[in-house]
Parts: sequence; structure tokens; C-alpha cells
Amino acid sequence: MIRLIALVISFVLQIIAASIALGFMKLTKYRLSWILLSLSFVLMAVRKVIQFVELFRGTPSYFWQMVDEWLGVTISFMIIVGVILIREIFYSLKRAESDRLKTEKRVLNAIINTEENEKKRFAKDLHDGLGPLLSTVKMSLSALNGKINDSYGQEILKNTNHLVNEAISTIKEVSNNLSPHVLTNFGLSSAISAFTAKINQTKVLDIDFKSNMENQRLENEKEVVIYRAVCELINNSILHSGASRIEIDLSKHEKFITLQFSDNGRGFDTSRLSLEDNKGMGLSNIETRVKSVDGVFILESNPGKGTSALIKVIE
Repeated sequence: MIRLIALVISFVLQIIAASIALGFMKLTKYRLSWILLSLSFVLMAVRKVIQFVELFRGTPSYFWQMVDEWLGVTISFMIIVGVILIREIFYSLKRAESDRLKTEKRVLNAIINTEENEKKRFAKDLHDGLGPLLSTVKMSLSALNGKINDSYGQEILKNTNHLVNEAISTIKEVSNNLSPHVLTNFGLSSAISAFTAKINQTKVLDIDFKSNMENQRLENEKEVVIYRAVCELINNSILHSGASRIEIDLSKHEKFITLQFSDNGRGFDTSRLSLEDNKGMGLSNIETRVKSVDGVFILESNPGKGTSALIKVIE
């Protein structure tokens, strides 16, 4: 009786397993590996039927015993072949994931390139459009200089000329920040050096920049990504950390380019970056950009101990 109950339960479970396996065949696009495994479950159910019949017959039949044994051999063989072939499904999933990551990278690179091209276009329009207009205004003011004799008029002319000069200087600075010509013409090291020199002139903080890549160039995308990351890190230090000193080291080691950044600011709890409301410092943007060029971005900070960052990309 106990054996009968066990056979019935086993048979029901085998039927359920076979039904589920056959239902998955369409999802696996009728791959041979899953067809073999599904048929194995069906044959297991057939074996249970044979054992069930043999139990009721009472007298074992040599023929059906042999059928049962060879069904067992067939099932074992089908399972082995199915398990070997099922690797194809996992390889397909792996290829699909790889294709997805490649597609995401292409889309991200397209977005970044579009953004940089728009910045270049806007910088060019700003420099070539407003620049000449302001220069013409300055020439007109210079022409008026000899025709205004009263001191009040001369003072107004002087102030207006000063404002025009400031506007021209501001346009050049904004245009250069949007699309730094130093980066395009002379490379990453020169661009960072020029940017940090401007910051040092303001006396807001002291930036110590070192590099062993003075005359070396990288791919344009990598130079842009690292340069934008450095600018964002410096901006964060100025706005949020209260730092008085920043150290930046740009180095080439064999096939890798590393940029090490550290400040002596107040620091912060990096675990807060996982909160949606605390991603406004551009750090997630840096990480996304660095990943787009197959790089690594590591940020470390603790309250009262400053902030340090590492960017590592393949040359």
C-alpha cells in the first residue's frame, strides 16, 4: 500500500514536471537541449506507469522489466545530452547581456558626443557672433573719445568702455569653458594645468597639479571625459567641501592612465550618495562618463577627513 501511494505521488509529480517542461519549450524557441530534457520528464512518467501496472500484475514480467531498464538508460542519456547542450542557452543569455551593455555604451557615447558637439557649436557661435559685435561697439566708443570734451561724458565713456571690455573677456572665458581650445590643441595635461592656474589666480584655494603626460595625447573622448571629471571634482570642492588645498596627479603607467584627486575639505558620508535626493553634486555624472570609456571611478570620503577620487582608464 505504501509503495502504491509513493508510485501515485511520484507519477503525479512527473506529469506536472513534464507539463511545465513542455510549456517552456516555446519560450526556449524549441532548442534541442530543452526538448531532450522535456522528453526525459515524459519518459519518467511512462516508467511510473509501467511500475504501476507491474505492481497490480503481481508477477513481474521480464519484458516490461527490460523496457523499464532501457527507458532508464534512455532517460539518463537524454538528460546528459540535454545538460551539455543547455549551455547554449546560457551562452545566448550571456551574449544578449553583452549586446545590451554594448548598445547602452553606444547610446551613452552618442549622447556625450552630441553634448560636446553642441557645446563646441554654442561656444563658436558665442565667440564668433557676440565677440565681433562687442569689438565693433568698442571701436565706436574709441571713435567718440576725441569728440566728448566734458568730464561727465568722458567718465560715462570710460565706464562704458570698461563694461564692454569685461563683456568681451567674459565671452572668451565662457566660450573657453564650454569648449576649451587648450584641450583640443594641446591635450589633457595642458588643459588641466591651464584650468587649475586660473583657479589659483583667484586665491580661493591652492591647487597642486602634477603630471608626467605633458606631451602625450589620448583619444578625444577619453581626454574630454577626464577633463570634465576634473572640473566637476574641483567645482564640488569649491562649492561644498570648504577645502583650502587640492592635489591632482595625472599619470601614465604602462597602458593605464590614472588621475588621483584629493582635497582637505570637510568630507562627507559617501553612503548618502545612494539616496536619490543626494545625487546633485555631479558625482553620478562623472561615474557614468568614466564608464562610457571603459574606465573606473572610485570615490572615498569621510566627514572631517576630506575627499579623494581615482579615475583609471586604458590608454
